[in-house]
Amino acid sequence: MFDAESVSLDERKQALRKEAKLRRRAAFDAERDLPTALRDRVLATLNIPAGTVVSGFWPLADELDLRPLLQALDAGGCQIVLPAMTGKDRPLVFRDWKPGDELVPAGFGTLEPAPSRESRAPDLLLVPLLAFDRQGYRLGYGGGFYDRSLAELRAAKKVTAVGVAFSALEVDLVPKDANDQQLDWIVTEREAIEFG
Repeated sequence: MFDAESVSLDERKQALRKEAKLRRRAAFDAERDLPTALRDRVLATLNIPAGTVVSGFWPLADELDLRPLLQALDAGGCQIVLPAMTGKDRPLVFRDWKPGDELVPAGFGTLEPAPSRESRAPDLLLVPLLAFDRQGYRLGYGGGFYDRSLAELRAAKKVTAVGVAFSALEVDLVPKDANDQQLDWIVTEREAIEFG
């Protein structure tokens, strides 16, 4: 698709982001029952015991809606946290959330728990993405928030990172560098792929 000699990594990532957003919109428009299909696949595949601190995310526009999964995990005794941004080039913090809690605007069209909510380090992260490959790498939005956060969390304890996506977002190879963190799983409406 690209001549690696003449196109920079950033340019390749930007081109793939543009293409992936179009694919995601088409998948979103075609597959309205994906939130329940994804919930069922995650619960059937991953052993997530009560007490696990699980980071989800609030859906942006045509992202997968994790709310059915987060509600099921909450009902099963998991502690749900949602990411919050604390500044450019900084890792995310993860604040407590329960179904029904109010969220506050966080920029970029996102919502997050209020700063007054308790922060805690997740054991399992459900990670958004624009594209993924079968080596366990994801393409995000370009801010590096999840890569920085995963690096920091993994330096402190064992965490499991699960990319959740429409299957239509699979690509042959995600452009990456040394800062890109590999995921432990990718789960789509069609399959679950474990890495490592």
